[in-house]
Amino acid sequence: MTTDNAGVTVGVEEEFLLVDPGTGFPASGSAAVLRHARARRRLVSLQGEMLSTQVEAATGVCTDLSELHDHLSEGRALLAEGAGANGMLLVPTGTPVLRDGAPPPAEGDRFAAIIDAYAEVAAHYQVNGCHVHVGVPDRDTAIAVINHLRPWLPTLLALSANSIFTEGRDSGYASWRVLEQTRFPGWGVTPWFASAREYDDEVARLVACGAVMDEAMSFWLARPSPRFPTVELRVADAVPTADEAVLQAALTRGLVRTALADLERGEEAPRISDQVAAAAIWAAARQGVHGEAVHPFDVRRVPATAMISELLDHIRPELEETGDLERTEQLLKTVIRDGSGADRQRAAAARGPRAVIAMLAGDVTS
Repeated sequence: MTTDNAGVTVGVEEEFLLVDPGTGFPASGSAAVLRHARARRRLVSLQGEMLSTQVEAATGVCTDLSELHDHLSEGRALLAEGAGANGMLLVPTGTPVLRDGAPPPAEGDRFAAIIDAYAEVAAHYQVNGCHVHVGVPDRDTAIAVINHLRPWLPTLLALSANSIFTEGRDSGYASWRVLEQTRFPGWGVTPWFASAREYDDEVARLVACGAVMDEAMSFWLARPSPRFPTVELRVADAVPTADEAVLQAALTRGLVRTALADLERGEEAPRISDQVAAAAIWAAARQGVHGEAVHPFDVRRVPATAMISELLDHIRPELEETGDLERTEQLLKTVIRDGSGADRQRAAAARGPRAVIAMLAGDVTS
């Protein structure tokens, strides 16, 4: 990517769970699923995740939301076909609906090393996210953009919340995935940094403390990608449909473009309290789109839908500039009307956990 791609290019990584349709439990079979799916891929890359019950599809670099939707649809269809060919279901959920112990790690020394380093925290960590990348010109700009994004991360989480279950029980949360992530050191809203050097120094301190394994690892919800010239947001749960992944990408790109425009005018990001940011993430994880949120600037509780409206107003000029406003508004209306995945999981759960799995497996290619 070049500086011409700043705020233009976008890509998404989606993580999924493999499930045994007979038992409803996670199924260890990522290697076989990937072998089948990779033989047919055109637009996307496919890989395993830390545990053998998980697979991931990563889009190519896109500039248009329709192009992005095509990539997302291909990845989902290929992995679903590969899962079906091996007697499994592909399920888009932030945490397993049912769980029966620790599965073996996926192939690779790094995954084994992570499980060794974090022990039980990592051994059962079958959580799945939707990660969005947006192009930026350099790492200093990435850090400045992330500072501007900090207040809006909880709203992105609320819109994506899709993980109500823990050990087969309703946790009472919209995103239990977030609660599982809090067990890792240094997790949460990215601190405010003045430069990439300051960010790198803090990561180096975490490595020296043994909290993270190397400079490429962090548990913050937004970071400069260690591999690409992008800002990477890792706040969202795995979402049920490709449309909801497109929504996360549209909102994230709108936020990045708005931040770049603010920086061009010399506007520094507002410094919200780290504790208020943590409270806002907790509220989003607990209540999702139809409960209360924490307003990061006014420091008070407001309806989550009010924060969604404020986010849309904040990025509206950039959505108009890219031609994404109408599509984004429609996608937001659908989530507010039907609820996020968490709301739909809870409604299906009235018919039992198998009904939730069946609904999610049906949504993956819808």
